[in-house]
Amino acid sequence: MSRVELAAEVGEDFERILEHLELHAVEDRGERIREIVDALNVLERNPEIGRPTSDGKRELVIGRRTHGHLALYRYVAAVDTVFILAIRSQKEAGYAERSATE
Repeated sequence: MSRVELAAEVGEDFERILEHLELHAVEDRGERIREIVDALNVLERNPEIGRPTSDGKRELVIGRRTHGHLALYRYVAAVDTVFILAIRSQKEAGYAERSATE
């Protein structure tokens, strides 16, 4: 089973997601975050399930429509670890610009 590690900046992504949910008066905010975390846990058993992007990174599609998010990650087979680099809504134009995703 692969390890899954979150980059420190992913905490900022969760904060942004929670702020967005609060702004739109979503009542089940905790459940929405749990959905994302549960999806990330799938990578423990299937680290290459996400669609390939650039520079050896992958993108995991989580949920759909208003529940839709994308997780950018890199799987390093040599250490059997999935590094989650960023999470964003599927409706956002791109990932937050920061050095961890480059």
